Amino acid sequence: TTMLRIRATVLKPTHGDVVLLGRSSRDAHDLREVRRRLGYLPQQFGFYPNFTVFEFIEYFALLKEMPPNRVRSAVADAIERVGLEDRARSKMKSLSGGMLRRVGIAQAIVNEPELLLLDEPTVGLDPEQRVIFRKLLREMAETSAVFVSTHLVEDVAAACSEVMLMDAGRLVFHGTAKDLVAMGHDDA
Repeated sequence: TTMLRIRATVLKPTHGDVVLLGRSSRDAHDLREVRRRLGYLPQQFGFYPNFTVFEFIEYFALLKEMPPNRVRSAVADAIERVGLEDRARSKMKSLSGGMLRRVGIAQAIVNEPELLLLDEPTVGLDPEQRVIFRKLLREMAETSAVFVSTHLVEDVAAACSEVMLMDAGRLVFHGTAKDLVAMGHDDA
């Protein structure tokens, strides 16, 4: 979570610099450019309860400085990609936990980010929605670098081409999901 928050430019690194999309997190102009080009879903996100789903995602599109003539269609597309077309005009406060999570995913992808950071993205999703999310994740990975922090091994195995495991801030494994499974069987 901390690593993702630093990459998402929510937290500043205590030492050194983070270079994202070829730009420094310490330079204000670069930081603004990075924020336009990334998508981020925190583990827990806040929202305005009286916003509709459409308004909430539109707000993030505007924060990401999307061209005004693209915002409405991008918001509609993001809502469709997470399967909430029928809830676009619903107030955020009326949504279930799983629906709120899908709205969070939609706001993260509304700008077709080059870098997508997702912290525990499937928490609260039912099994069918997790399958749909994994498909969306694979689609996003065709054009974006996608980082997912999760404790759900099945999400990793179904959607990720590379796996990194960290323990107390240290990298302890880097390889494929298949390599990780094989490693687990060797230890048994």
